[in-house]
Amino acid sequence: SDILYAPTKRAEQNLIREHVHGKVYVTGNTVIDSVNHYMPIAEKYSNIMQLINFKEFSLVTIHRAENVDDAETLKGFVEAFIESPIPIVFPAHPRTIKRLKQQRILEILRNAENVQIISPQGYFDFLVLMKNCRIILTDSGGIQEEATTPCIKKPVLVLRRSTERPEAVEKGFAKVVGVDKNKILKALTDSLNRVPNLPNCSPFGDGKAGERIVRVIREPI
Repeated sequence: SDILYAPTKRAEQNLIREHVHGKVYVTGNTVIDSVNHYMPIAEKYSNIMQLINFKEFSLVTIHRAENVDDAETLKGFVEAFIESPIPIVFPAHPRTIKRLKQQRILEILRNAENVQIISPQGYFDFLVLMKNCRIILTDSGGIQEEATTPCIKKPVLVLRRSTERPEAVEKGFAKVVGVDKNKILKALTDSLNRVPNLPNCSPFGDGKAGERIVRVIREPI
């Protein structure tokens, strides 16, 4: 009960500032361990790329209530995807599909030549999609972490007004672009026109977080 695990130094500082009771250990994030461990297995067993219509594409996920439940935001997203300078592969969350139907914009998206809507994917297939895409557009927190793993190493445009993963922003992996259609399109164009210069290591750890956690459990200092 007196042991706290922090994924990053910044997280450790937050805990210290909050005067949280217990000793803090910076271990890295187990998300990175997981991607490192499962990517070779995913590449061996996943056939997802055979279903993708495009050679080069942007991977998109949106599911957060403040995005998909807001009619104007959702319509702006759909317009941005249709006008995107790169084809879009969109594993669509059931909640998002429901909202698109309600707003009568699902068919517009389905009929767009540069957008491929696919069903939500399992972990292995999604890892392979992340590895093979050119850029990611998402409102997911976990994806912002996973994209920094060296075996994926992809730029992420965060379709939100803020992020709880500032480490990804500081290291150049993520950029918070908001929810305005024109800003999304500008950020996407700018990013595609730039050669990505991303670090070879993740700000969320080296993939050995699990080992460190086990060590601390066995012999806390």
